[in-house]
Amino acid sequence: MIPLTVTWDGIGGLVDAHERFLAGSLVESDVRDSVLDSWKRCRSVGLEPHRLVVRYTEDVALDDRLLRAVDPVLKDLAASLTDVGMTIALCDGQGRMVQRLGGGRQLCERLDEVRFAPGFDASEAVVGTNGVGTALAERGPVYVAGREHFADCLQPFACAGAPVRDPLSGRIEAVLDLTCLRDQGDPAMVRMVRDAARDIEARLLEQASQRERALLAAYRRADGHARGWPKQPEGPAFGHAVDSLGRIDLAVLRERAEELIASPRRPFAEVTLPSGRTATLLRRQVRGAAGEVGVAVEARVLGGPRLRHVRPAPSALQALVASDVPSTLGSAVQAGTAGRVGPPTAGEPAPPVPQSATAPPATTRTVVPAPAGLPPSAPNTDGSGSGVMRTVVSPSQPPPIRPAPDGGGDKGGAAPTLVPAPQPATTQPEFDGDGGGAEGWLLLVGEPGVGRLAMLARRRLELLHDASVRIGTTLDVTRTAEELAEVTVPRFADFVAVDLPDSVLRGEEPEALGGETALRRVAIRAARKEPHNLYDVGDLVEYVPSTPQARCLETRQSVLEPVLAAAGGWIAQDPARLERVLAAGIHSLITVPLRARGTTLGVVSFYRSLQPAAFEDDDLSLAQELSGRAAICIDNARRYTREHNTALTLQRSLLPRGRSEQSAVEVAYRYLPAQAGVGGDWFDVIPLSGARVALVVGDVVGHGLYAAATMGRLRTAVHNFCALDLPPDDLLTHLDDLVGRLDRGEGWAAENTPDSGIVGATCLYAVYDPVSRRCTLTRAGHPQPAVVAPDGTVEFVDLPSCPPLGLGGTPFETIELELAEGSQLVLYTDGLIEDRHRDIDAGMDQLRTVLARVGRRPEETCEAVLDALLPARPSDDIALLVARTHTLGADRVAQWDLPSDPAVVSRARTAVTDQLAAWGLDDLSFSTELIASELVTNVIRHATGPVQLRLLRDRALICEVSDGSSTSPRLRRARSTDEGGRGLFLVAQLTERWGTRYTPDGKVIWTEQPLP
Repeated sequence: MIPLTVTWDGIGGLVDAHERFLAGSLVESDVRDSVLDSWKRCRSVGLEPHRLVVRYTEDVALDDRLLRAVDPVLKDLAASLTDVGMTIALCDGQGRMVQRLGGGRQLCERLDEVRFAPGFDASEAVVGTNGVGTALAERGPVYVAGREHFADCLQPFACAGAPVRDPLSGRIEAVLDLTCLRDQGDPAMVRMVRDAARDIEARLLEQASQRERALLAAYRRADGHARGWPKQPEGPAFGHAVDSLGRIDLAVLRERAEELIASPRRPFAEVTLPSGRTATLLRRQVRGAAGEVGVAVEARVLGGPRLRHVRPAPSALQALVASDVPSTLGSAVQAGTAGRVGPPTAGEPAPPVPQSATAPPATTRTVVPAPAGLPPSAPNTDGSGSGVMRTVVSPSQPPPIRPAPDGGGDKGGAAPTLVPAPQPATTQPEFDGDGGGAEGWLLLVGEPGVGRLAMLARRRLELLHDASVRIGTTLDVTRTAEELAEVTVPRFADFVAVDLPDSVLRGEEPEALGGETALRRVAIRAARKEPHNLYDVGDLVEYVPSTPQARCLETRQSVLEPVLAAAGGWIAQDPARLERVLAAGIHSLITVPLRARGTTLGVVSFYRSLQPAAFEDDDLSLAQELSGRAAICIDNARRYTREHNTALTLQRSLLPRGRSEQSAVEVAYRYLPAQAGVGGDWFDVIPLSGARVALVVGDVVGHGLYAAATMGRLRTAVHNFCALDLPPDDLLTHLDDLVGRLDRGEGWAAENTPDSGIVGATCLYAVYDPVSRRCTLTRAGHPQPAVVAPDGTVEFVDLPSCPPLGLGGTPFETIELELAEGSQLVLYTDGLIEDRHRDIDAGMDQLRTVLARVGRRPEETCEAVLDALLPARPSDDIALLVARTHTLGADRVAQWDLPSDPAVVSRARTAVTDQLAAWGLDDLSFSTELIASELVTNVIRHATGPVQLRLLRDRALICEVSDGSSTSPRLRRARSTDEGGRGLFLVAQLTERWGTRYTPDGKVIWTEQPLP
């Protein structure tokens, strides 16, 4: 019976408590603790009492082993409830209903309305407080009635549930539930469902093998003699040991118990649990009646509640265990499944105690901590035992029985010898509560050989799991090789070396690796820091044909050398060096080829030195599995390196190389790719006719090869349009049309690729004339440029906002500025001033602050800007272009206005000759005089308007003739009978370049001649 805080005739008072709980008020005094805890869990997962969303799963079933144990028990329980309005529900270990029996038509219809039916989820996180879900959450029997249910729809019912545990592992396999209407509920339902669950557990225990049962029976017989009373283990649901330990604590205990079984020379082990408590594991050898030999491990936990065990009422499970039916070999027995049972409780008759010459009648047994100052693992000074616990007995208590020293775990055939422990002269009181003693309870039964194999298998599985998580976290070949070494040292080997050819490091396809191929030592890892005398990282290694590594590469098969001292082929690599390696303790080797997708990428060598055991065949299989996983990751990294290098090569080939030859501006630039890879940001400095220069910065949306290729197309198009000397607004108009055609004409070719779709690009184009100091700018969706005056004043040019390239339909507007000599024009892409942690306005304010300096060179400006604004991990490309303006002075410019009169041609020739003599360019007088004469004559003869002749002395000698006509001359080949048409041909032969550019008032024909 479970007492209720609220009496049945006052159950309606829970309505107010439930409402106050939902409102956040305190209700501890009105609701049972277990129910209140369940309500808190329901609220923490966001359940609403008036609305439930119940999950349904088809074909929910239990395994055959569990069904064989469940079916007879459920039939007997259903038969006993034939005349009672109560339904039996069987759910799996997750709370999903598998089967429902009995209950009558009316009850079943009402249960169907609330989805308490096969296939539906009855876990607490889904439907709130109930017999199934709360029994799972509490890991023990529960009773819930009426308003104690969290959900409104379940309040007309009363239910009792109990978990069904696997008595071998302690894991909850199923949940049994009895449900009826609230008025028919009785707390006695808990005893019924608990007994039924224990009967199922007893039937599960019957399915253990004869050998397994014999070993556990031998342990219980020995422990019963030591205690002085027969063992009566509890049912799993009421094991205080499990209730006081968390799931993680139990997992740690089970793992250390397996290690103790596998270690024949270790009688005990001390374990610090994640919860902070301390546990001592004791190893005891047992032998069955038929000669079965095994090992039992007991657990004793210090700190926290005392692990008391109260013997429950007799059940089918207890009767079965009392008849020497034990647990499965090598499986964990949690809680009281095989736990110790304390002395008889008050008022209970003591069971008969076997008497012997060395064991007086039992009275009490107490366990107290070791004396102060004694190390946890040291034996007690009074000789009463070893470890952290000391057994204290009164004169009338039988001495505890412990295995004799020669009954160790590796003497498999001998039964344990029970000897009395020394008795102290005085008794000491029993400790209760925290920090006191702890009763031992059986944790694990197994065989040493099987335990060793199980422990090794678990460690290998854990190593493979860690390798799958930790190897290949990056797409870097070197880092992946380092991760392989880090994972395997020291858990598998004491020294690991990874050797790869240089072609793999560069991302290239590896050549066929043979015995004499030179490899690069890429990664090493050692368990100790002492010199290893092997090759270091970065060394070039050429293995001789007799070495295991060379044979491994030649045959593409792993090689095991368990004893390196006897491996003459390995020593032949470098006898002097490797003799020192052997002297340092390295004694065993496994070398494995790194193969992926049919290609050998390199070789990895695993050495042992600190671990005394040599490598075995099982270790060879594990090394192959680890290396195979690493090889796939290395190949992925190599392929990524190749593709990344290809994209970078393409992008770098499309960006400017070096600095263009021009005198109008002093230029510095920076280009930084994003962490995501190559992108479409670009910049350019293009010399124009008349000593002018064009400054361009653009940004193609996206990353990857498609963005880089598009950037290359746009940059080429800008160069071509600049060759036509188009005005800035006309140039952007042509570029906009090109981007639109790219979108319309090439989308079909890349329809299913990630980079397909609208190109999208922005651009800023500026033309600076060093003669007039005028700068013309226009932009298409690009950030505003900054102008830094010689006095340090910073101004962002208020360019008209035009849409990005490719949208079309909107004319581009320009503005014209006059820049003082020494001004800096700063052009950039949006990645510099904007990212996910900073908006564009804050970025521009920060840029203004950095630029406000006097007398800084463009290179210094670039460094200062990037130091202040560059993000730690740029998410977008960054292009920065800084140009400091120069002026072409009056002493380098000569200009004449000419009337439209043929007689003026001779005066023009004379003026040109005199000016070249003044500049010291007499060598160019003849050709320049002829060029000027021909151009002036053509203008006077074929054009209109004012005529102007201008000479510019820059990096080249520039001769310009302007007029008011928009008709451009063209070069043609004159026939032998033609009287004209040879003038421009002569001009083209005498000059390095020539061309025509249009102005708002007409055109300019220009030529360039290299200076002598």
